[in-house]
Amino acid sequence: MLRRDFLANGLVSVTALAAGLGLAGPALAEITEIEDMVLGDPDAPVTVIEYASFTCPHCANFHATTFKDLKKTYIDTGKVRFIHREVYFDRYGLWASMVARCGGEMRYFGVADLVYTGQREWTQGEPAQIAENLRRIGRTAGLSNDQLDACLQDAEKAQALVAWNDANTKADGISGTPSFVIEGELYSNMNYDDFAALLDEKLAAK
Repeated sequence: MLRRDFLANGLVSVTALAAGLGLAGPALAEITEIEDMVLGDPDAPVTVIEYASFTCPHCANFHATTFKDLKKTYIDTGKVRFIHREVYFDRYGLWASMVARCGGEMRYFGVADLVYTGQREWTQGEPAQIAENLRRIGRTAGLSNDQLDACLQDAEKAQALVAWNDANTKADGISGTPSFVIEGELYSNMNYDDFAALLDEKLAAK
């Protein structure tokens, strides 16, 4: 699990991240509303919120394994409404989020899957190379260079995402990724069997 105390060791904080990106001018309170990215029936009896970083190896592993089975068994069948919220431990995670969100909700989860699947590859190199690696993922998902440049250069959106991340993680007490808020209760990473047992318990209580 990648932890937020990683931040305390001097790598970055969300406020420093904003400043480092040249986004500290306007007050962070002056942000646009950021939309949650959601899968599943909006009226599903159980809601799961995942907090994950696109640069977190444990998050990539969760999406490659447990998530695929959860989607098939619980999300696609209308039992679970699933919300994916990005957490930013570094600028690369923020850039990945901006690329994933570039195509809107319709493309978000497809791009996110490519980002997680290719995590070991796109995170290699200097910042300019990493940015180009993410653009390549976006182009694979059908986004144009103009769309990607506009999204990655959207300073207002970047600032809003940083503030949104900070507010959400503080409100839900997130200390590492991946973490899950299930029906208002916070849980750490789980394998599929434990996750399924917990969801069955929550569904039975409805």
